[in-house]
Amino acid sequence: MNSKIKDILEWAYCIIIALVLAMLFRYFIGTPTIVKQVSMYPTLIQDERLWLNRWGRTTKTLPERGEIITFEEPAKITYSSSEIDNSNPVAQYEEKTGFNWFVHNFLEIGKRSYIKRVIALPGEHVEIKDGGVYINGEKLEEDYLQDGIVTDVTGVGFTDFIVPENCVLAMGDNRNHSTDCRNFGCIPLEKIESTVAIRIWPLNKWGEIK
Repeated sequence: MNSKIKDILEWAYCIIIALVLAMLFRYFIGTPTIVKQVSMYPTLIQDERLWLNRWGRTTKTLPERGEIITFEEPAKITYSSSEIDNSNPVAQYEEKTGFNWFVHNFLEIGKRSYIKRVIALPGEHVEIKDGGVYINGEKLEEDYLQDGIVTDVTGVGFTDFIVPENCVLAMGDNRNHSTDCRNFGCIPLEKIESTVAIRIWPLNKWGEIK
């Protein structure tokens, strides 16, 4: 093997190793993202850049109430009235295995994710009524919402249920323009991808998000 071929192979090995390490970091530690929708307005605005912390997924740790998370889009978004089961309010997903799992979850090719705020935790009784969210009978104070915003369910949705074990209820701050757990049910821990760590762009808004 001549020295030129050897140099090319060494560079190829270095590039492959760097790509593998980058993918591992992205999946297990953290990654940047861009806000693409209006469902979290005014907390998050379209085209803002965020840094996502994925360590919680690695350690299988449930997020806390008030944290902003990203999670995989459920397979079923809308329900008919006959399909709503408040005794089992868990979002439905199509399970992928083998190479399909790797492409979908690790490489994230063809994968869509939502960004919402955690509202309720496992074992809590949630009622959506009178324009607000009630947890265990007490109305939740939500200072992050704009004045005049009410929480209701348009059409068919989950309105009175107990959050199942290892699941969270998440909603967008822009309630009138958010498709969220009111529509498709609570998100299982294994489908939560990350928590929002900081805003990294624009620079004048750099920092923690509340």
